[in-house]
Amino acid sequence: PGPVAHPPICLLSHSACSATVKSLLFPSETSTSYVDLSPLKSLTLSAFTLCMRVATEVQVGSPVWKVLKVVSLSRLSFYLSGDGVYFSVPELGALETHVCFTWDSQSGATAVYLDGRKSLTKIYKKVHVVRAGGKVLLGQDPDNFLGDFDAQQSFVGEMYDVNLWDSALSPSEIRDLASGRQVQRANVIDWATVQVQSHGEVQVLSREL
Repeated sequence: PGPVAHPPICLLSHSACSATVKSLLFPSETSTSYVDLSPLKSLTLSAFTLCMRVATEVQVGSPVWKVLKVVSLSRLSFYLSGDGVYFSVPELGALETHVCFTWDSQSGATAVYLDGRKSLTKIYKKVHVVRAGGKVLLGQDPDNFLGDFDAQQSFVGEMYDVNLWDSALSPSEIRDLASGRQVQRANVIDWATVQVQSHGEVQVLSREL
């Protein structure tokens, strides 16, 4: 059987949806605003899918997460260690965009998706394993995590529906996610239940769907 659509108010990836969901607002450039997320399990990963919904009006480089960074709004990258992998994509903007990254260690296959549309596949970090002990951080440049953050490298905008799986979801599953259809619940970061610790000017909002 094909995927089952949620009721109209339920636009997120999790199956236990409600009429409201938390959303993170980063209102301005600062060196103090960021969010920690508490994963459900170890961050030892040989594959993953990371998805989120993002809106921003900032037209300069703006980092999003430790393994995901918007280098410019038309160039996405993420990195596991050392050099990153880069994708040229349409600009993100004030209208919400569903963004996903997938990576599989066995093949090294890596791709980015915008609103369910897949990029070309690139090979990155074949047979690499993400080791435990990583930090799940939103809103600041991970390059500076061990020191002071740089306000000019901070994320400005809104994000929600941040989910992380320990497998590479298929293109059809990601299309379903972008459309608000039901897929397997995220088993590393589940936005429906994740513990959020905000710092600085970050506002944790409750938004209606």
